[in-house]
This record gives sequence, structure tokens and C-alpha cells, in this order.
Amino acid sequence: MESLEEIGKKVKETTSKLNTMSSKEKNELLRKVAQEIGNHQKEILEANQKDIEEAIKNGMKESLIDRLKLDEVRILDMAKGIEKIADLNDPIGETIEGKTLENGLEILKRRVPLGVIAIIYESRPNVTLDAFGLCFKTGNAVILRGGSDAIHTNIAITNIIKNTLTSLEIDSNCIWLLEDTSRETTIQLMKLNQYVDVLIPRGGAGLIKTVVENSTIPVIETGTGNCHIYVDEFADLEMALPIIENAKTQRTGVCNACESLVIHKAIAKQFIPMLVETLAKKQVEIRGDKEACEISNKIQLATEEDWGTEYLDLILSLKIVNNLEEAIQHINQYSTKHSESIITKNYENARKFLNEIDSSCVYVNSSTRFTDGGEFGLGAEIGISTQKLHARGPMGLKELTTTKYVIYGNGQIR
Repeated sequence: MESLEEIGKKVKETTSKLNTMSSKEKNELLRKVAQEIGNHQKEILEANQKDIEEAIKNGMKESLIDRLKLDEVRILDMAKGIEKIADLNDPIGETIEGKTLENGLEILKRRVPLGVIAIIYESRPNVTLDAFGLCFKTGNAVILRGGSDAIHTNIAITNIIKNTLTSLEIDSNCIWLLEDTSRETTIQLMKLNQYVDVLIPRGGAGLIKTVVENSTIPVIETGTGNCHIYVDEFADLEMALPIIENAKTQRTGVCNACESLVIHKAIAKQFIPMLVETLAKKQVEIRGDKEACEISNKIQLATEEDWGTEYLDLILSLKIVNNLEEAIQHINQYSTKHSESIITKNYENARKFLNEIDSSCVYVNSSTRFTDGGEFGLGAEIGISTQKLHARGPMGLKELTTTKYVIYGNGQIR
């Protein structure tokens, strides 16, 4: 069995070739991969069924099994996502800016690949394909460490990709799936800074905390989503109900689902009974503050821990506030800097919310479920960055590049 050092070296060696591939060559490979994913649905589904059976046996909750599960429609969507990446403009080599100095030096700033990207992720096997597609398009090699709960599916998808690369005479070591998902190996991966340029964790708060505390590789934090919706005193309440229902229940096990509601006191008595009735149809448990519990006896009393919890389940926290300033303060205190939304007809309140909420994506009169690379027109995404360097929000192709200064002279000396 090869050591991580040997794996890192092999993957790193592929980057020089990737860096010189034309957009046409990269797009041809991506379209071929998309085709082969469709051709091998049966193998992927059989592998996925093994993972689902294990998950059920291990007592995984339903919302997380939904993240793990693939069917023909989801596999088709995965393949379409790779085709979309092939259709997007290639950012590599793009000149971002340029100028000529007084001494005649021409200075250009261009996009180049990051190099080797390592991604540690949980449950969702579609990440395996998305990550490869985005990294390959941007000339990056990738080391993947998926969760043990999706290992059979991840192996099946990776084998299809590797066989396709080999068929087109491209070094298949540009994607490497670590089949050993142990904590010890994962910690070793976090120290592989000699070969890995960027590490991206995708998963819950525990995973991200472990990576940030242990990695010697630069980290881009993604994923954790304690997302809020604030229902303002000037909200259209009939609009607010389907927005909240969609944000909470359309898919509960995803990072852009709404986990926390903040409601203005002026409309709480009118709105909360409507909300309780709507969400009861979807079996949503509401945990509210004392004032909310007094309005509806169907609301359970929240604890301090509830305000900061990403449930990934049919549970929602609810806080009543006296004004917009209090809402903003509460959200900024407990948010994971992912996605927040205000429901209001008041322009000034919307503007204040947009300006003062410190999150990567801030909405007015919309569900938070749109925070997604595909929905934003970026094709697939590598994750939602909740930090401020070097990328923020959905990370598409451009976010997987860095820059290089290219300088042309004709004999200048300093």
C-alpha cells in the first residue's frame, strides 16, 4: 500500500501536464466523463445501495441518508453538471488586468491553477464528480477523502473517471481517492503541505474545526450553515410562509437550508400561528423563546444552544426581536456566515440588512436554498466558502485559480 507521501508526489507530478492542456482537450475529457457516468448508472447505483444499507444499519438519520442516496435522476443531473462545466469559459490564462509602466515594462496579471487541491467531505457522493470536474477544468489535480459512509459509491465514480482519463491518454493520477478514511490518515493528509497547495473541508462543524486546528496546508472553510430568515414588521406574510417552508423543508440535510427564524415582535402574534400551522404539515418541530411559546403551545422552549445549531433535520429555532437592529445583532452573533434572508417590503430595512449582515450570501424576499454554484450560474461548485480569504460564497471555476504576474521587458534594468 502506497504512503501518503508517495500519493502526494504522484498527484503533484500530474500538474505540469494539466497546466499545459488546452481548453478543447479538457472539455473533450469532461464530456466523455459525463457520457461514461450515464453509461455506468447500474454500477453506481449498485455501489450506492451498499452504502445506503450500511447507513440504515448504523442508524443514520433520514435527512443524511437523503444526502447519500443516488437515483437515476440524480446521476443524470451529476452528468449534466459536468457537461455544464465543459460549456463554461476556461479561466486559466485569462488576463485580469494589465498596464505599461513609464520604463516600458508591460505587466499582466493572469489566472493560473492552484496546483493540488485536497478535499475532505462527508456523505454526498456527487461531490466526487463535481470536485473532479471543477479541478480538472482549472488545471488542478485533486486528492479526495470522502466519508466512509459513501465509500463504495465514491470508488465506483472515481474508477469511471480514471478509466476515461486513461482512454484519452491522460495521467489518471490527477484524481486520487483515499480509500482509507481513518482519522489517522485524514490527519496525515492535513500535513501534506509539501505536495498539496489548498485544503477544502466540506461537512459539519466538527470536521471543519478538526481541519482548521490540524492542517499545515492553507484551508478554505466551507459548508456549515446555520442560515437565518428574518421576518420584518413590514413583511408580506403570505409571501413569507412559502419562502420559509421551502428554505426549511425542500431538503433538510443541506447547508443552505434555513435553521433559524427571527421574527419582529409587531407581527409575531399574527404570523406565528400561521407559521405553526404551515410547518406542522411537514412535521417541523419549532423551538422558540419564552415569548414565542406564549403565543403557541405547539412551540417547545429553546435553549441557548439552539440559536447556534445547524440541525440538518426538521427542527427550527425561533427568536422574537423588538427591532431590525436586534435582529441583525442576533443573526451576526449566531450565524455561521453562510446565508441569511430578510422578508420585507421596506426598502430601507432591506438595504440596512444587506449592508450589516456579515455573511457570504444575503437575500431579500427569497429562500436561502439558492446559495449554490449551479443556481448562481457557476456550473457546479466546490463548496460554499464561509470565510473571507481567498474566496467567499459559492466557489466555481475562478475561485479555484490563483494569479501570476507576467512581465515583458526589452532590456530594462533597475
